Amino acid sequence: MEEVVFNFQQQTWHLSAGRALFWEEEKALVLSDLHLGKSAHFRKAGIAVPAGIIQEDLFRLQQLITHYYPERIIVVGDLFHSSANNDVQYFRMWRGQFPHIRFELVKGNHDILEDALYETLQLILHDTLTLRNIHFMHEPCPPGKNGAYIFSGHLHPGIAIAGSGRQRLRLPCFYFGRHCGILPAFGRFTGLAMLQPEEDEAVFAIANSSIFQVQ
Repeated sequence: MEEVVFNFQQQTWHLSAGRALFWEEEKALVLSDLHLGKSAHFRKAGIAVPAGIIQEDLFRLQQLITHYYPERIIVVGDLFHSSANNDVQYFRMWRGQFPHIRFELVKGNHDILEDALYETLQLILHDTLTLRNIHFMHEPCPPGKNGAYIFSGHLHPGIAIAGSGRQRLRLPCFYFGRHCGILPAFGRFTGLAMLQPEEDEAVFAIANSSIFQVQ
């Protein structure tokens, strides 16, 4: 998968087409909005969805782990979609491959499992998390918190790209605003909230295995 190295806020970020970023100084893989269990939740409600979504998403995360060798993984909310189901147990087995990696979850609005269950999954919980004056919170961010730059998730940001023949592609993206950045949804079974960034804000679009800066 392609990556773009972006120097920002005096830190080095490797933005991956795999919908995550690697924070070089912290040796941390940062991602948001996996929504594990969403497909099983929909199937239980009688809604037909593609099979194998959780396996595909976790395989992609495994590829990122073996590429970057992170010491910690920070999930900026909505690791799980709803109440416990079989996908939680699948994650438990998958997680067992990486006992040496510190997994941290900044809780999102969909992370409603019992705290004791998160503990059995070897997840460290936070309401918010601050490292090197970089602040992580799930909900879209207000202007600077104590001067810290904020990364959030939740919105599943997208950007419209003009193509040939009046076509407009809607692509997931990384967004770096003046006071906060928004991470793309890692899970593929998610929608997009279209952004209209200002001229001085950086946006990197993801198209399959490619990533490129659009402004």
